[in-house]
Parts: sequence; C-alpha cells; structure tokens
Amino acid sequence: MEHAANELLPAPVRDFVAGGSGYELTLAANRRAFEETRLVPRALRDVSACETATTLLGLPAAMPVATAPIGYHGLVHPDGELAGARAAKEAGIPFTVATLSSRTIEEVAGIGATTWFQLYWLRDRARTFDLVRRAEDAGCAAVMLTVDVPWMGRRLRDVRNGFALPDDVIAANLTAGSASAAHREAAGASAVARHTAALFDPSLSWSDLEELRRRSRIPLVVKGLLDPADAVVVSNHGGRQLDGAVAALDVLPEIRAACPPACEVLLDSGVRSGADVVKALALGARGVLVGRPVLWGLAVAGADGVRHTLDLLAAEVRDTLGLAGCTDPAAAALLRTRRAPDHAGRPRPPHGAHTAPPAPSSRGSQPW
Repeated sequence: MEHAANELLPAPVRDFVAGGSGYELTLAANRRAFEETRLVPRALRDVSACETATTLLGLPAAMPVATAPIGYHGLVHPDGELAGARAAKEAGIPFTVATLSSRTIEEVAGIGATTWFQLYWLRDRARTFDLVRRAEDAGCAAVMLTVDVPWMGRRLRDVRNGFALPDDVIAANLTAGSASAAHREAAGASAVARHTAALFDPSLSWSDLEELRRRSRIPLVVKGLLDPADAVVVSNHGGRQLDGAVAALDVLPEIRAACPPACEVLLDSGVRSGADVVKALALGARGVLVGRPVLWGLAVAGADGVRHTLDLLAAEVRDTLGLAGCTDPAAAALLRTRRAPDHAGRPRPPHGAHTAPPAPSSRGSQPW
C-alpha cells in the first residue's frame, strides 16, 4: 500500500506524510527497534480458537489497534477522515479524529465508529475547552491530549518543498475557510509549521492537564510521552518532533512498569505489521495506534483502501498470535522477547535498559 500510494501522491504531499524531523534519525530508529525485537514463541498451546478481539479504554475492539491521530487526511483523498472512520467502523476499531482534521469532529463522529478526539493545547484556552465540549457532545469516547508538540518539529522535507496546504484542505475544526497561515506558501519554510506555531501553546504543563481532567467528562489519554515518569501513550510522534529521541518501543517496558496496573498503555510510532503489534503487546502495551499505513490505504482507494490495510493488519495479528502460541492479545503479554545482536554480533541491551556512562577508573575505560 505504501508503494502504491507513493505512485499516486504528489511529491510534496508524499514527503509531508512520510517525512520526519531533522535528519530523520528517530524516524529510522522506530523501525529499527521493531526489526531488532524478536519474539520467543511458546509451543504446545491450543490455538485452535485464536482471537484478536480485546478492549481499548473499556470498549470492545476487534483487534488491539486504533488509528493514530493524523491531520489533514484531505491531502490524500477528498473523502478524508470520513473514509477512514467508515473503514475503522467496519473493521471494529477506534478512529482518532485530530484537532487538525480536514473534517469536523461532528462529521467524523457521525459515521458511528468508536471515536477518540485528539486535542492540541491552543493558546486560546476558551477555544481549547470548546473543542473538548464539542467532542463530548458529538459522542467521542475519549479525549487524547498530545503533549510533545509545543511547536512543530523542523521537518526538512517540508522546509525544502516550501510546503503549504491547498485551498480545498482546511483545519475544519478551527476555521471555516482557507485563509490561514497554513495556506500561504513561502520558499524555505513550512506553512503548516508557521500556522501551528501561532496556534499551539508551548507553556502546557501538568497543571493544565489537571484542569482538563476536571473539565472533561470522558476518559483522558495523554499522548507523546517517552519518560517513565509519564503515561499513557508511548510515542515520539512518528519521528516527526525531536530528532534523536529514543525509539518509542525501547522505552515501553519502563513506562509500563511505572504505571499502575489498571492504567492502559498504548504505543505508536513505527507500527507497520501485525508482528509489530504483538511485539508491542509483549513489551507491555494494551494496544497500538497505526498512522501512516492508514493514509497509504486512503490515498490508494479511499475507505476501501483503508479497510484493506486494516484487514491485512488483522490477518497478520492473528497469524502472529497463533504462531507465537497465544490464544488472544492478553496472552501476548506473557511472551518473552530478545534483541537481535548488532552488526558485529554483540548482544544488545534489553528494552528499557539505559546504563549511565561509567565513572572514571584507574583501570582504564569500560564499555557502557
């Protein structure tokens, strides 16, 4: 689906979807973390009734997957988020509608999928809380606050392309027209980054989160955390914010260990297959968010393309669970994992192992 989408999308849009920040080190690290993780399958388990169904945030889901919040679906298909929500409804998984969605919260929630609303903290706090109220009134099942975007990371592909939104793609939850900074092209700059810098409040802190918790009547999910002192969506924004940040999968066990047992931990950033989903479950996630693959399917064939992508993912999740000796997603939490050796054949540290540099020694340097 990725290859097919790349054939169809204009180069600047393709770069906007695929690119990361800086030198894209973290973008690559997310995939490398999954590729280096190996599952230790369990044998002699009756998997004749292997199931992928689970619950996410207390509601049924056909597999431990939800769509990740991504802005501006309308860039890749005219039906935008409405097509993605239809596919998610048919697939039986939650759809996350973004603050920067090209369709309104109300339109997307009206499709009837289990809908989560992703919130950016705006400088205009009245507007921020109005978005939360709208999400609640529209029937959204959760609000997901993204906390790793005080401003948009420097995404060099967009800078080089002078990327700006076309007139027919808008942030529908924030404006009724196209006269925003995101549409004003300038050489050597990302118009979308300029627009979000004017909108987003970089002073967001824990006290603001506490206020949001008091004002919101629906479950609150915090997304964009990599430190085990935080919770609950482990994410580096798909490598699109701090370049050089740790891979999300690598810190997942630490964050799971730091959270109360009843706290659901989700993971996004780099998920591309059913095997990736099960690896995340084995390392402590309740489920994962899938981002770019949804846009690839949308670009290729609208709602049908997204549904085909999700069907492939569901088949891979079931296949991986069964072959690993798991009857359901909960059983995957009992799987052990190993890290593949490095190119020199040396063992890698386990996930979540962060060793400080050694103190100077009279016996000379020691390996970290």
